[in-house]
Amino acid sequence: MRPRASYRRALLKLSGAAFACRDGKGLDEGQVAYIARELAAGYRACRELAVVMGGGNILRGARFRPGGPDRIRADYAGMIATIVNALVLEDALSQADIPCRVYSALPVVPVAAPFDPERCRADLSGGRIVILAGGTGNPLFTTDTAAAVRGVELAVEIMLKATRVDGVYDADPEKHPGAQLLARLTYCDVLNRALGVMDLCAVSLCMEHRLPVRVFNYQVEGNMRRALAGEPIGTFIGE
Repeated sequence: MRPRASYRRALLKLSGAAFACRDGKGLDEGQVAYIARELAAGYRACRELAVVMGGGNILRGARFRPGGPDRIRADYAGMIATIVNALVLEDALSQADIPCRVYSALPVVPVAAPFDPERCRADLSGGRIVILAGGTGNPLFTTDTAAAVRGVELAVEIMLKATRVDGVYDADPEKHPGAQLLARLTYCDVLNRALGVMDLCAVSLCMEHRLPVRVFNYQVEGNMRRALAGEPIGTFIGE
């Protein structure tokens, strides 16, 4: 599937780092407000928008407990962290009069509806931003994989991965100043070269279901709207 001029329905994968303070942890009110403003602008370009939240600014299970039985508990804690971020985003969007609803794969009924693909699709069709938390609801799976799964379930046309760099490079640009930005890649390019843009399980799912991915820098003001409008920024990953 090739890039197109605009998207009717899209999914944005937003990492917890987007909400973090300068040290990469916690919640920064200024960052949350910035993301809400960017999303509000993007919403005007694409009215059917799902957002999968990460939780790494609070806790990332794979790093907190990389192995052993404690990893399972840590992953559940990480899922709870994504719910915290989702509620914070819901509040910020609501204050901007953007209709939204939080769904969670991990049951937290008082604050989020249980994930239901049909209800989510109905909300999207009605112009409500759907904020998806709790990952897949299972340990050992990243929120990148959750985003790929939800993208397929919700029949989105593009998965947008917001990062701190301009796209996918041939080397880590934060360590190698001469690294070159790659404007377009195939799924096999990412898998065969083990490029660290996202979890390889997520890439495999996107390839199997022909779900294209665009990687872009959320820190550049206006980029979220550009990505949701289908503009060729960052790196496009597809067939």
